[in-house]
Amino acid sequence: MKQYNIAVIPGDGTGAEVVREGVKVLNAACAKFDVKLNYQTYDFGGERYMRTGELLPQSAIDELRKFDAIFLGAIGHPDVKPGILEKGILLTMRFELDQYINLRPVKLYPNVYTPIKDKGPAEIDFVIVRENTSSIYTGLGGTVAKGTPDEVTTQVMLYTRKQVERCVRYAYEFTKKRNKRNTLTLAHKTNVLTDCGDLWFRVHEEVGAKDYPTIKREYNNVDAVTMWMVKNPEWFDVIVTENMFGDIITDLGAMIQGGMGIAAGGNINPEGVSMFEPIGGSAPKYTGQNVINPLASICSGIMMMETLKEDAVANAIDSAVTKALESGKIKSLAAGKMGMGTSEIGDLVASLI
Repeated sequence: MKQYNIAVIPGDGTGAEVVREGVKVLNAACAKFDVKLNYQTYDFGGERYMRTGELLPQSAIDELRKFDAIFLGAIGHPDVKPGILEKGILLTMRFELDQYINLRPVKLYPNVYTPIKDKGPAEIDFVIVRENTSSIYTGLGGTVAKGTPDEVTTQVMLYTRKQVERCVRYAYEFTKKRNKRNTLTLAHKTNVLTDCGDLWFRVHEEVGAKDYPTIKREYNNVDAVTMWMVKNPEWFDVIVTENMFGDIITDLGAMIQGGMGIAAGGNINPEGVSMFEPIGGSAPKYTGQNVINPLASICSGIMMMETLKEDAVANAIDSAVTKALESGKIKSLAAGKMGMGTSEIGDLVASLI
């Protein structure tokens, strides 16, 4: 029996509820394929911070490095000032564990509403590879003469060639494995960001031409990408982009695939430990009501098993999610409007494994 050690961080708000259903479905699928997941739960989040003043100590980072993967619920507490938990826990994990890829599938499942008219699952099925540990998010810059008429502020888009190349190579490898349209599109803004954009463009062209000649290389300005994602999402197979642009277009991607209730993401270190999470946040107003949609957490479990190279388990969960949505029993992806409770959706998906 193949075994993996998984760190579980339920986090805040409805995080514990969706993680519970994600684990339920993971266990059902793993049992079918003789795989065992050994879980250890950590209480990092808003409640712990308010109780102890502790966010994510270095000792915890060292401990998390020993796991095969991290399964996250949500971080964000209404009684903690915005930015404290996000920077102190989420960004700290991404940077310290060098999770330099943010992987966001944009996949429309059957019977899921999309605001894009006349588009369905056949047209909306692509993946965004976002660089995850550099750019403006490094915090390089500062403010002078704050609060005065002479205030000056800077925030720098910083990239090394190494950071760009490892992200681009990951995207080419992912496109090759995905083996659908075999097209990798770089999204940037080379007409304005003539230095950072040029670095990304040159690396995209050089790596593709030398090592991935069978993969078609394309380039779109990021503002054009936002248009084509809505008008012609079927044009895209895999999109690779820098951190800030990726932050923006992945939320657009979540909306065209049906909303935050089904959008899942992975923070990937291909050589280390990766973290998987639903995108929708902690939704504290729904805590304890059994009305939050767990499908995003369940789908993040698909990504986790794919990354662990347990494709049979991942495919079984994906198929079960498809069948659950095809059944018509789930009336909506919106919290409180699903026609089923959080735990009932988890039961339904698990029963279809």
